[in-house]
Amino acid sequence: MRIKADTHLCVGSGQCVLTEPAVFDQDEDGIVALLTDHLDDQSAAQARHAVILCPSRALSILQE
Repeated sequence: MRIKADTHLCVGSGQCVLTEPAVFDQDEDGIVALLTDHLDDQSAAQARHAVILCPSRALSILQE
Protein backbone atom coordinates (compact mmCIF):
# COMPACT_ATOMS: atom_id res chain seq x y z
CA MET A 1 0.00 0.00 0.00
CA ARG A 2 1.28 3.45 -0.90
CA ILE A 3 0.21 7.00 -0.15
CA LYS A 4 0.21 9.84 -2.64
CA ALA A 5 0.18 13.55 -1.86
CA ASP A 6 -0.80 16.21 -4.40
CA THR A 7 1.13 19.27 -3.28
CA HIS A 8 -0.84 21.46 -5.69
CA LEU A 9 -4.09 20.69 -3.85
CA CYS A 10 -2.66 20.91 -0.32
CA VAL A 11 -3.79 23.93 1.70
CA GLY A 12 -1.46 23.30 4.64
CA SER A 13 -4.03 22.50 7.31
CA GLY A 14 -1.62 20.04 8.95
CA GLN A 15 -4.25 17.43 9.82
CA CYS A 16 -2.13 14.73 8.21
CA VAL A 17 0.92 15.58 10.32
CA LEU A 18 -1.15 15.58 13.49
CA THR A 19 -2.70 12.24 12.54
CA GLU A 20 0.43 10.32 11.44
CA PRO A 21 3.74 12.17 11.98
CA ALA A 22 5.71 9.07 10.96
CA VAL A 23 4.41 9.47 7.39
CA PHE A 24 3.65 13.18 6.93
CA ASP A 25 5.53 16.41 7.46
CA GLN A 26 5.15 19.95 6.16
CA ASP A 27 7.63 22.03 4.20
CA GLU A 28 8.50 25.64 5.05
CA ASP A 29 5.32 26.82 3.31
CA GLY A 30 3.13 24.37 5.24
CA ILE A 31 2.58 22.08 2.26
CA VAL A 32 2.48 18.33 2.88
CA ALA A 33 5.75 16.43 2.51
CA LEU A 34 5.84 12.65 2.62
CA LEU A 35 8.45 11.07 4.86
CA THR A 36 7.71 7.77 3.12
CA ASP A 37 5.24 6.75 0.44
CA HIS A 38 5.11 3.06 1.45
CA LEU A 39 2.84 2.25 4.36
CA ASP A 40 3.46 -0.60 6.75
CA ASP A 41 0.70 -2.20 8.80
CA GLN A 42 1.39 0.10 11.75
CA SER A 43 1.03 3.38 9.85
CA ALA A 44 -1.61 2.33 7.31
CA ALA A 45 -4.66 2.81 9.56
CA GLN A 46 -3.59 6.28 10.67
CA ALA A 47 -2.65 7.27 7.12
CA ARG A 48 -6.12 6.20 5.92
CA HIS A 49 -7.61 8.40 8.62
CA ALA A 50 -5.43 11.31 7.45
CA VAL A 51 -6.78 10.85 3.91
CA ILE A 52 -10.32 11.18 5.26
CA LEU A 53 -9.46 14.26 7.35
CA CYS A 54 -7.66 16.14 4.56
CA PRO A 55 -9.87 19.17 3.77
CA SER A 56 -8.44 19.66 0.28
CA ARG A 57 -8.43 15.96 -0.68
CA ALA A 58 -4.71 16.18 -1.48
CA LEU A 59 -4.02 12.68 -0.13
CA SER A 60 -4.89 9.31 -1.62
CA ILE A 61 -4.13 5.66 -0.90
CA LEU A 62 -2.87 3.46 -3.73
CA GLN A 63 -3.32 -0.30 -3.48
CA GLU A 64 -0.43 -2.33 -4.85
